[in-house]
Amino acid sequence: MSREINKAWEARVRKSSTKKRANSTFTQMSVAHVDDDESALCQVEKILPNGDFYTGQWLDSFPHGQGKYLWTDGCMYVGEWITGSTMGKGRFSWPSGATYEGEFKSGYMNGKGTYIGSSGDTYKGSWVMNLKHGQGTESYPNGDFYDGEWKKGLQNGQGRYQWNNGNQYIGQWKKGVLCGNGTMMWDNGNRYDGSWEEGLPKGNGTFRWSDGSFYVGDWSQDPEEQNGTYYPSSSSDSPMDWDPQNLYTVELNDCQIFPCENVAIYPSQKTLSGCGGEEDNRPLLKKRTDGSGRPRWTSEDGRMSSYSCNDGNDGFDLGRKSGFSAMDIHCLSSRSSLPRLRVKNPKRQGVTISKGHKNYELMLNLQLGIRHSVGRPAPTPSLDLKSSAFDPKEKVWTRFPPEGSKHTPPHPTCEFRWKDYCPVVFRALRKLFKVDPADYMISICGDDALRELSSPGKSGSFFYLTNDDRYMIKTMKKAEVKVFLRMLPAYYKHVRAFENTLVTKFFGLHCVKLTGTAQKKVRFVIMGNLFCSQYAIHRCFDLKGSTFGRTTDKPESEIEPTTTLKDLDLNFIFRLQKSWFQEFCRQVDRDCDFLEHERIMDYSMLVGVHFKETTAAGAVTPSCISSAGCYTPTGLEDGMPRLSGVDVDNLFVDPSRWIQLGVNMPARAEMTVRKSSSETPQLVGEATGEFYDIIIFFGIIDILQDYDISKKLEHAYKSFQYDPTSISAVDPRQYSKRFRDFIFRVFVDDT
Repeated sequence: MSREINKAWEARVRKSSTKKRANSTFTQMSVAHVDDDESALCQVEKILPNGDFYTGQWLDSFPHGQGKYLWTDGCMYVGEWITGSTMGKGRFSWPSGATYEGEFKSGYMNGKGTYIGSSGDTYKGSWVMNLKHGQGTESYPNGDFYDGEWKKGLQNGQGRYQWNNGNQYIGQWKKGVLCGNGTMMWDNGNRYDGSWEEGLPKGNGTFRWSDGSFYVGDWSQDPEEQNGTYYPSSSSDSPMDWDPQNLYTVELNDCQIFPCENVAIYPSQKTLSGCGGEEDNRPLLKKRTDGSGRPRWTSEDGRMSSYSCNDGNDGFDLGRKSGFSAMDIHCLSSRSSLPRLRVKNPKRQGVTISKGHKNYELMLNLQLGIRHSVGRPAPTPSLDLKSSAFDPKEKVWTRFPPEGSKHTPPHPTCEFRWKDYCPVVFRALRKLFKVDPADYMISICGDDALRELSSPGKSGSFFYLTNDDRYMIKTMKKAEVKVFLRMLPAYYKHVRAFENTLVTKFFGLHCVKLTGTAQKKVRFVIMGNLFCSQYAIHRCFDLKGSTFGRTTDKPESEIEPTTTLKDLDLNFIFRLQKSWFQEFCRQVDRDCDFLEHERIMDYSMLVGVHFKETTAAGAVTPSCISSAGCYTPTGLEDGMPRLSGVDVDNLFVDPSRWIQLGVNMPARAEMTVRKSSSETPQLVGEATGEFYDIIIFFGIIDILQDYDISKKLEHAYKSFQYDPTSISAVDPRQYSKRFRDFIFRVFVDDT
């Protein structure tokens, strides 16, 4: 249906465009309007609050149909829109002179398209979410040419590269360099057939001269690893004294791969100013009447438009002229009558721990200890660890006097002692989680201070965030440390076996012991921050599957992006693409089996939601509203990418961060409503058919609470007063079953 609607809009645009021609960059456009109600399709010319300019078709406070948008920085898009998102065919140009012309999807360059860079390089081929991906050709400014496969913006797979000097390579690529089996052919007739690695010959291969002589052997840039046999031809010109290392130092000198031009800013990163608001989105052209009584249009400053509307209803007759059916019109109009979900702009969390803060010295001690632990020389850790590495007694104490010592630097705080728990294990975990030691130290121990979250958690623990939001530091009780050390061997085995595990990633376990009269010990663990992303988190939910005490009791107007909502606050069902949903179910089962086996309970699924279609005023636009079988033009098929969920390498939403299970995942959220008549709170509400395009983040947190005597007593006490199934403190087996049952009702297959 959406294709028929689009064709009708395009036909209308072509018809109306013949009525207005001008020599200026932006012609003064006419507006078709229905009694100043923007929920009908109309033609507008708008100068937006920040100076951006839009001219074209408009629907329900968004560009919709054919239109042109000019940003104040000089970027411009001309083409098709659907509800404020570039969708279909269009042309995007940069101030540098670079252009992309082709297909768009959900704001991304996606499909077939041609990019011409400011320096003259040209790519024609397939794109997936802003990156060259699939089959394509690249013509470089220096005359080089590539024809072949691409992945994540780089040559990857089978391809042919032709240099401007006549040399060419045909074979396999990996991440933009020659890798695998391939053939290099020089303009003088020489050639190499064999294995490549990191852009150079490595392994078995044959170098042939044009006269028929050849050298066969194992190739390496290290002369000591090079070995082979030379077979001369009968020609007198055969190079008898040729050194195999000449292949690296001479022959390949003229075979450098020309770098692709970097895109300054991706179209998906450009935002629309003020779209969707109330005051800022009234068309700048208003309806007036001329002397004959016919309606005409003037701008806010009184300039007259050349267009006169004689359609009888002062606008598009959607049912009669544009090919819309009565059901389509009902869907479009009912959309604006539904209550709009609103979100607030997220604020930076926490208070910076600066000099004078009560925990300033503790932060300095922590940073000194981390720098010492991670920077200490140690052999590269093997992932195959001995059982002794997990021994709870395997810990290293280090003394930090203020004046410094042989192994520690001087520092401005009081003397303290630093303890590393199981250092070999956590070094291996950081390697397993692909954490670069230098980046890790910079994040935690760099010049930027940590930030303390405003209030402690329910357990009394305090949380600190690194300045780049990558890591979270949580203080721990002695009992929690014991539980963690007890389960550490099983945890290591689990996260090593399942790369997509949803359980919290731990990077270090430490203790600071202050000397003197206080003798205070502060134990803490370093974890990954699930919500470290370029996307703003608009809603945060902590889900357990229980009902007792599981609400924040906050009205919608008081909910901040930093508010952690609970089970009874949840008003969405999250729909994952089929392949992702299947992997999600498998992984939740694996993780819950692991936690149940370790006698862990009271864990929860932390969920962060980023709404893709939000306006400057905070209104969230539904991507689809189903009612009696009708949909708005922004159904899922045209609203978001339909990619495989199993191959992580083929899924991505941004050049800097790839999708993986629970991180940066495109999905849909369907609004739900709870029935208030029941005495027992309804855990999952009834689906309403109102959908939102989202990016979702989720993971299993708080996995260090075992079912000890205190939790057994809590369960017994609360069971006298409340339904035993509604409280959090239950046996790990029962907790695991209840948790899974609930989560598999909240996360469903997007069929």
